[in-house]
Amino acid sequence: MSDLGLETGVVDAAVRQRTIARFRREGWRLPTFAELAAPETIPSDVRGSLRDVDPDAADARNLFRVHWHNAADRRGFVGVPGHLVLHQQLTGVPSPIVLLLGDRFPMITAHKVLAAYACLVPRLISGRFDPERHRAIWPSTGNYCRGGVAISRTLGCRGVAVLPEGMSEERFEWLGRWVDDPSDVIRTPGSESNVKEIYDACAALAKDEGNLVFNQFCEFANHLVHWRVTGPAFSRVYQELARSNDKLKLAAFVSATGSAGTIAAGDYLKDHHGSGIVAVEALECPTMLYNGFGEHNIQGIGDKHIPLIHNVTNTDVVAAVSDRSTDSLNLLFNTEVGRDWLRYEHGLSPELVDSLKHLGLSSICNLLAAIQYAKRKELGPDQVVMTVATDGASLYRTEERKALHKLFPGGFGRGTAEAVFQEHLVGVHDGHLLECGMRDRDRIFNLGYFTWVEQQGVSLQDFERRRHQDFWRDLRGHVEAWDAGIAEFNREAGTA
Repeated sequence: MSDLGLETGVVDAAVRQRTIARFRREGWRLPTFAELAAPETIPSDVRGSLRDVDPDAADARNLFRVHWHNAADRRGFVGVPGHLVLHQQLTGVPSPIVLLLGDRFPMITAHKVLAAYACLVPRLISGRFDPERHRAIWPSTGNYCRGGVAISRTLGCRGVAVLPEGMSEERFEWLGRWVDDPSDVIRTPGSESNVKEIYDACAALAKDEGNLVFNQFCEFANHLVHWRVTGPAFSRVYQELARSNDKLKLAAFVSATGSAGTIAAGDYLKDHHGSGIVAVEALECPTMLYNGFGEHNIQGIGDKHIPLIHNVTNTDVVAAVSDRSTDSLNLLFNTEVGRDWLRYEHGLSPELVDSLKHLGLSSICNLLAAIQYAKRKELGPDQVVMTVATDGASLYRTEERKALHKLFPGGFGRGTAEAVFQEHLVGVHDGHLLECGMRDRDRIFNLGYFTWVEQQGVSLQDFERRRHQDFWRDLRGHVEAWDAGIAEFNREAGTA
């Protein structure tokens, strides 16, 4: 596992010292994972210095905003992370469905910037990554590569985004503003489901010793940061909700797998609250559910493989959602006609309708899977399901036009809005939901062999170690070691 971001000691002392000297000159300080999990522990002078910093600027102080506790203006901090609580009038189920808001994160308005920070920092403080020599290669189907480019630029590194050419235009427009050299945006063939093509491009790039690939699908820091930071953020929201309802129980945490980083928050919540873990994928490409394949447009949940960092044997349920549903609801939630219908015909409050702008395509996918789970389990009003609004609708304006042309060539009117609501919210069913026994978990786990052992060269021994929960529990010690390393790095740079 030495190549998968698990270094805890010094790899190259000379590189580390050069990097420390750079940080000393620039006055940069790195936040620890403990500080990102509990931002109230960030020193007051650091918090104060953020008041005049644009949350969308390439400013290293924005690293102290790479957490779930940003206020609605994305400048101040809040004790309880921003979230939506959706009820039966919208969801059709009595169980409250809670979504934490990813679009409050800095620079990219999506939570993947947290994973990018977690993957780069251990390599920086160990001397494995040399900002003066290396290019950071960020493979992704969407937001992670943007997060990687943002983190790289704030720390004076050169970042390269590798993503499918079929992703939303808004992603490429953002990348065009953040990279200095257009060649640092590499478009691979295909769309959301074409992850192997990304791997192939990265394999070619890795032949150059000046490139270091941060593959989110196998970087264990991606898993660990969500266990350490995202899990406690959800726990805080749940505990806040339970203050006004002492009967409230956390039934499940739901997350589209994508790189399988975010779903690690479910491991934390299961340990602390006994909740289930629901993994979600696209119905058009049901890899876990049916060993299937295909193409889909739920951007941000790349598939046709099982990520190395997915703790499969701790997963309780697998659910599938169609991109026809997510594309249709994106129109309902974000067109003037759809929003007017929700307000004036269905009777939702203006505040609730306005809040739906926080839901991008994968966020809607997570919501629909949470509804499926609530229906299957017949959950009541005292059983909450929690999930992630990974990014907001602003990243998918061009996708709205594509969906109109593809799904509603005759136009999207009031009648269409009602039909979409009835089919894709009221009509949600659990026909593509599997409650996993051990045989199901083993089947899904075994699928990863073909990607990681046969194609990517992971040893069979390292692959098999992941089958057992002791492996995942033992990993957690890396976070404490990294925090100690970050603190020492800051002290040597004179920025502690």
